[in-house]
Amino acid sequence: MTRHAWIDASAGIAGDMLLGALLDAGASLGAVQSAVDAVSGGTVRIRTREVTRGGLRALKAEVEPLADDPPHRTWHDIRGLLKNADKATAVFRRLAEAEGRVHGIEAGDVHFHEVGALDAIADVVGCCAALDDLGVTTVSAGPVALGSGTVRSRHGRLPVPAPAVAELAKGWQVSAGGDGELATPTGLALLRAFARACEPLPSMTLDLVGVGAGARDLAGHANVVRVLVGMAEGGTATEPEKTEQTAVLLETNVDDLDPRLWPGILAGLLHRGASDAWLVPIVMKKGRPAHTLSVLCPPALADTLREQIFRDTSTLGIRHSPYGKVALDRGFADVTVGDTRVVVKVAHRDGVILQVMPEFEDVAALARRQDRPERLVLQDALAAALDAGLVVGAELAVHLRPS
Repeated sequence: MTRHAWIDASAGIAGDMLLGALLDAGASLGAVQSAVDAVSGGTVRIRTREVTRGGLRALKAEVEPLADDPPHRTWHDIRGLLKNADKATAVFRRLAEAEGRVHGIEAGDVHFHEVGALDAIADVVGCCAALDDLGVTTVSAGPVALGSGTVRSRHGRLPVPAPAVAELAKGWQVSAGGDGELATPTGLALLRAFARACEPLPSMTLDLVGVGAGARDLAGHANVVRVLVGMAEGGTATEPEKTEQTAVLLETNVDDLDPRLWPGILAGLLHRGASDAWLVPIVMKKGRPAHTLSVLCPPALADTLREQIFRDTSTLGIRHSPYGKVALDRGFADVTVGDTRVVVKVAHRDGVILQVMPEFEDVAALARRQDRPERLVLQDALAAALDAGLVVGAELAVHLRPS
């Protein structure tokens, strides 16, 4: 049996809404405040009050800054504050990477503005501490309402979903769900970092229900996030890496495209959320050399990626087939090579490490900075993983964060 939490974000999600729901479900406010104090240095206080949203009682979590004019921070600044807070680090890494893609800059150079403010740090660290206090070991969530219309930002009016929200939502089931901005970057980053599956309410023995309130009392629906916590049997859909998953394979044959375009096309498909994308050389009618483009993706992304293939290639038709796949459990850990962090992907099953591989983009970036061959930096990263106990065949003894 495992203690499972299911997040109902059908009316949207924000960091303070999820924190309110977890506190309403029974997480200790004292434990949450202590965790936040350890990061913020006692510069914020979390308060709660009961409110009504759409006729429903809900708990509103509010973060009160105790410091004037809190500074904006980069991802590097926040990572230094979080230190060993792996779950919170994973949330902010998702935010940094999404904002970086939106603005075309490196994740480490992202200035978070509202996201980097003390209240957002409190929301993220507080939610992580609340899950730990409730004893939750697995999390899943339903589809997320993102909203519609426009929202005002420091860059002017932006369409809803805002660009960072759209990046964070890739691969997840979403809907408009109503007018205005219903999902914030912080809220969606929390959900994506915690939840291992997008699914209806799974089978479990329900213990706790928490309802967290948004700032506004909207017409037409209750502006709340719900969290349902209970005991679920292991090996259910709440742990998708141990069961067969569904996927869609998109394929097309192309014989009239400049081959120099293929690397960019593959990279673009992977960037948009494809699980994998590859080319196979083939010979078509009249002896023409050609390629078969294959793209494996979650069913929710099939339409989006199909449109991208039509846009970026010269194909006139795309085949699609449903597939089942079984994937190993996997997560990420950080090791240090010299004075630089390198992310290592670790695949495991039943508590035993089966694969260890440094992320090659980190290796290549470090090799460029050090002006050294990539193969030597890769060897150093593998040695650092070995020193950290990440050894194939060994028991998994370190905490891994999700992708």
